[in-house]
Amino acid sequence: MNRYPRDMHGYGQTPPHANWPGGAHVAVQFVLNYEEGGENNILHGDDASEAFLVDVLGAAPWPDQRHANVESMYEYGARAGFWRLHRLFTEANLPLTIYGVATALMRAPAQLAAMQEAGWEIASHGLKWVQHKDMPAAEESAQIAEAVRLHTIATGSRPLGWYTGRSSLNTVDLVADHGGFAYISDTYDDDLPYWKVIGGKPQLIIPYTLSANDMRFVTAPGFDNGEEYFTFLKDSFDCLYAEGQAGSPKMMSIGLHCRLVGQPGRYQGLKKFVDYIKGFDRVWVPTRLDIARHWAREHPYKAPEVIPSQLDRAEFIARYGSIFEHSPWIAERAWEAEMGPANDTAIGLHFALRTQFRMATPEERLAVLKAHPDLAGKLAAAKRLTAESTAEQASAGLDALTDEERDRFTTLNTAYVEKFGFPFIIAVRDHNKQSIMDNFEKRIANTAAEEFAAACAQVERIALLRLKAILP
Repeated sequence: MNRYPRDMHGYGQTPPHANWPGGAHVAVQFVLNYEEGGENNILHGDDASEAFLVDVLGAAPWPDQRHANVESMYEYGARAGFWRLHRLFTEANLPLTIYGVATALMRAPAQLAAMQEAGWEIASHGLKWVQHKDMPAAEESAQIAEAVRLHTIATGSRPLGWYTGRSSLNTVDLVADHGGFAYISDTYDDDLPYWKVIGGKPQLIIPYTLSANDMRFVTAPGFDNGEEYFTFLKDSFDCLYAEGQAGSPKMMSIGLHCRLVGQPGRYQGLKKFVDYIKGFDRVWVPTRLDIARHWAREHPYKAPEVIPSQLDRAEFIARYGSIFEHSPWIAERAWEAEMGPANDTAIGLHFALRTQFRMATPEERLAVLKAHPDLAGKLAAAKRLTAESTAEQASAGLDALTDEERDRFTTLNTAYVEKFGFPFIIAVRDHNKQSIMDNFEKRIANTAAEEFAAACAQVERIALLRLKAILP
């Protein structure tokens, strides 16, 4: 058994209708990351200075030493950049979500008071603005708990949203295990929120963004000026707005930093975008908590009836061993091979089963062909077909043939088997009696190689139709 943990499918081709308030075509969500005073610094007990997301080209951590330039850039974010952005959003009367680093909030009484006076959501951005990729799970879990404790002391209530940012592979699971969060945002994998079962419990995930994030002012390839940033935001908005008009509303996340877009030249691009979206109707500008509450109300978690990739061997074979006629070994091999969330739909599971059929020897595939019954043959008359085959043949009217039609099928079946060594196979749900007969008379003229390939393709098609009848 080999299970691939990443979900490469998501909502697939048919995402749910977001049903944003007011029939909005897009939800535009602004996040301001407040990290100033929570970054790496030996004053904070860290081993080195900060070097991430600053205007020092080629910055690197300085072990056991403070970096005056970097420190002052973070200080600019707290002293000047924050207030410039505060004016923008309060004057525009737009709600904002703060990703607040707990230790940074504890060092920002005036900024915190302004956030709360403006009615902004303050979500947690972790205990400190540091890298977590190598942090032991127990230490990271302890830091999550401490972040919640300090956040509660600073703001007066516990955070309901979480985003670490410089996260580890354990972060989402650890935050969900801590509990109490309306959403977690440490993913970048969708344009809509979604539910994820973690530790047996559903957790709402609201994906974030790095593409529309002002961090690209100091990373390559990135934005050189505010106009480039505005153009990118405008293009993103226009695309999502058009998709919403077409009936598929999405969410646009915009990540901001006080020390980055809070700089005057960069700020102008953001302000231009804020002014731009004011010219559109049916645009919802919420906090992330607003989105979480909306999604929980409009799209509450519903447990799937079955998750194929999570079934044990016996149940998997019991459910899917007959998808390929009388050939449970295909399901056995699929269960033993790599499977993951992408295989939990009809198309995905069909791919897993079909792969094993295609990888089988010619002799094994021939045995699958031989396992299929004659169309309208003796087994059907004796009611000895599998339930799937019975329903399929009935769907095309093969259970109600005239004597003349039955005689013609019998004659063709006999000639076909004598020539190819296996029964004529066709996905009858795609046809009616006449088109089946037409295909029969056409394919009997094929060469052995041509018909073997045609029959195998029909076997695969039958399997897909069977799966679509039982899986989404």
